[in-house]
Amino acid sequence: MTDRPSYREIDRKLKQAKEAASAKLVRLLESDTILADLLDLDYLVQDIARDLPAILREIRPGDYRGQRPPMKSYEKAILESELFAFLWESDLFGCRMYLKFAIKGKDMWIVSLHKDRSK
Repeated sequence: MTDRPSYREIDRKLKQAKEAASAKLVRLLESDTILADLLDLDYLVQDIARDLPAILREIRPGDYRGQRPPMKSYEKAILESELFAFLWESDLFGCRMYLKFAIKGKDMWIVSLHKDRSK
């Protein structure tokens, strides 16, 4: 079934991510890389726990830019977890942003969070 994920499934993943962010159940897969990407935006990684719920509220299911069907992670910590990628215009960061995450159990794993590099 190549039309996965559906709008509804994407919406559900975003809701799970918001719940994890609100409960502070967020992990960074490659923290050094994510830290460097956020520093490029003059953003402090320690602010992510505070700002992530607001960041996720900016993202809509129509912003989904991941593969169909979602790619599965090969990273040990989230092995076989589906990856959901989004590209959106962020008010908080003041630019177009890219976020890729996986949900494993109740945790949200941030795989990538950076300024859009597609140009």
